[in-house]
This record gives sequence, C-alpha cells and structure tokens, in this order.
Amino acid sequence: MQPHERRPDAHTKLEPMADSPALKLAHVRPVRPADFPSAEPWEEHLGQSRRHLELCFLLFALLKRLVAPQHSCGSDQFVYWNARSNRRQLAPDAFVKLRVVDEPINSWKTWERGIPELAVEILSPSDTPERWTFEEKLERYHELGVRELVCFNMDGHVGERLRVWDLILGDLVERIVEGESTPCLTLSGALGAAMTWTIAPFGEFPAALRLMRDGVMVPAAEEERDKAEREARGLAARVAELEAKLRGE
Repeated sequence: MQPHERRPDAHTKLEPMADSPALKLAHVRPVRPADFPSAEPWEEHLGQSRRHLELCFLLFALLKRLVAPQHSCGSDQFVYWNARSNRRQLAPDAFVKLRVVDEPINSWKTWERGIPELAVEILSPSDTPERWTFEEKLERYHELGVRELVCFNMDGHVGERLRVWDLILGDLVERIVEGESTPCLTLSGALGAAMTWTIAPFGEFPAALRLMRDGVMVPAAEEERDKAEREARGLAARVAELEAKLRGE
C-alpha cells in the first residue's frame, strides 16, 4: 500500500464506477465507457470436466465459509487490472481479496476493488482444456500483483501436485513445498490461525486441494452433514438398545 493510499476496511462497500460523483461534473469530451465483459463469447467458451467443476466448487465453498462476509472471494470471474484494456485479464478458479466486503459480482476490476492477495488455479490437463499455458498464466499473475498463487495439478505425480508462488520484492518466486502441505500465508494473517494448504481426499476423489486450520482439516458442508447423520444414527441405535434393556429383551 502506498503511503497515501486509503485501504477499505471490513465494512467498506465500494462504490461502482457508474455511480461516481465525477459523472456530475463537466468534462472536455463525452465519456467513452470501456467494455469489460463478465464472460467470454459463447463460441470461445472452453468446457470443463465434472471433476474440475466439483473440486473448484469445493475450494470456493471452503474459502467463502472462511472469509465472507468480511473479505471477498470469487471463482471463475474475470479479474481485470488494466483500465485501458480488457485483454489483460485472468479467471482464477478461486481468489480472495482481504478487507473488502463480499458481495455478488460478475467481474472484478482492480482499480475499483483492489488487487486480490490470493489466487488459486486447479489444473486438470487430461480433461479440461486451458486458454493459456500455465507459463502464460504465471506471467499474468505476476503482472496482476497477486501475493500468493497456489496451483494444484490433479494429474501430477504425488509430491509434485501442489505448487505455490510468493510475491517478494516485486518478484513472483516459487516456494519450496514439502510433503504436499504448505502454509497459506494470506489466510493465516487474516483469520488469526495457522492455515495450511494440503492435498487430501474428498468424496469420490482421491486427491483435492484442501485447507487445514490449526492442524485440523476444514470440513466441507457435505462432510459435516455426513458426520451429523452418522452421529444421529449412532444415537438412535444407542437409544434403541437402552429401550430394549428396559423392556428386558
């Protein structure tokens, strides 16, 4: 943050540019609104596998439960960082912007809402095509200025599936990851807990990008529901056993 830059606090709701007070003032020429689409044209749309979709949804749901509404998160929305060009954009599988209140958005413009500190890419080379190579994406994330970039390659070899980059002194440098677990610096600072990226099973999938909080796996909603159902069945079984004993059976 620059010395005179005002950072929005957790209760700031950023004003859309269309409502800018500057529109009430006179200017030397008419405004020419820039076009920043919220999605690519249908003929350019690249499909994704169910596996990729479900693991992206898992990640977004976990992040939203952890950071919203005090902080913003998104998934697959275009992130723009050049107000002059809609060609400078990315669509992370998940991203987090701290200290900006979470609200529904169609696209993210950094000159309105700030630069996301955290971005995540879930790669699935065998069944989900990509518009850009990962090297091209890496250059764009460096240009964007994201502080922590996480990449999970579902088709990678064990021990090589999780990669993380940190922005240090203007250099986006890859972190050494050991044992497929590494700290999540962005969330650790924001949540006041030791947050860790790790690779672990989820449902039918033998490997997924997960988060741990103080050494305990952050559960997905499905896992919490399954646990509650198992506990309810166990309680019902114990009640039935006690009732049977009371009846002398």
